[in-house]
Amino acid sequence: MDLKQIQYFIALFEDGSVTRAAKRLNIVQPALSMQIAKLEDELHQQLFEREAHGMAPTAAGRLMYRLFLPIMRDLAHARQQLVQRDEVVTGHVGIGLIASVTESVLADSLARFHARYPDVEVTVADGYSATFIDWVAGGQLDAAIINKPRARLSLDSRALLDEEMMLATSAVHGPDLPHAIELAQLPELELVLPTKRHGLRGVLDSAAQHEDVLLAPRFEIDVLSTILKLVEHTRFATILPRIVVERAARHGALRACPILAPRIVRHIVCVSHPRRPLSAAAEALIAIIGDELHQASNSAAPGTPLSLKEGSG
Repeated sequence: MDLKQIQYFIALFEDGSVTRAAKRLNIVQPALSMQIAKLEDELHQQLFEREAHGMAPTAAGRLMYRLFLPIMRDLAHARQQLVQRDEVVTGHVGIGLIASVTESVLADSLARFHARYPDVEVTVADGYSATFIDWVAGGQLDAAIINKPRARLSLDSRALLDEEMMLATSAVHGPDLPHAIELAQLPELELVLPTKRHGLRGVLDSAAQHEDVLLAPRFEIDVLSTILKLVEHTRFATILPRIVVERAARHGALRACPILAPRIVRHIVCVSHPRRPLSAAAEALIAIIGDELHQASNSAAPGTPLSLKEGSG
């Protein structure tokens, strides 16, 4: 078994077709088929089922993909590190971002990044923190920006931002609230929150359990923009990070109310694999996203007008 065979195998696994994989590798189809057959002989395993519409991986093929993909990514990273030159940053960055980061600072971050590093390609995945941890560990992503989980991480982790969670209600339809509210008062409200799979819900539930408070939302929705729209047009309330509610609050659609006694804080971190050093391009992108997060957080910091509830009502 050699690296070329593994490269051919991965291309065929991902493309599911000899024709497409050969085109991707810029080789003729018989050469690809011959290398895959040779690999199967060496391993004494059938890696693919030959079907009318393509090649379907067997259980052995799926296992081999999981085992060898991180190795090939490690080699690609090593090569990129060696050939990288300070004056020209190139390559590809695969990064996962939790929804609150995607919806608040991704567009501005990518615009800044492309203006400075036009030769770098970026793939952004949107999803849950737990999923991203698995993908970074498995080599599918270079890095991910997530809500710091309570469980200990096996990945390298760097802090990007500590951010306060806010209660958000409709400026038109919402209930009358004081300038600030205590965590123990939240069960009195009709809440719509992310599901328990969502990292933000973990932050909320942990704080509530610590204060012996039960949060029982009427609706559970993981799409943050949908939560905000529902809150905007109803008497429902939600609890989300400041950078998520800031834009709607500045437009006057929502009112943001600080939560006190205690404050609820989520910790945004960037995780990467300890055995796969990040490329210069990945480091640059993470730095820009981190800077945009800080700018967004500072613009919504306490004391800054945020269409906060005036008076106790």
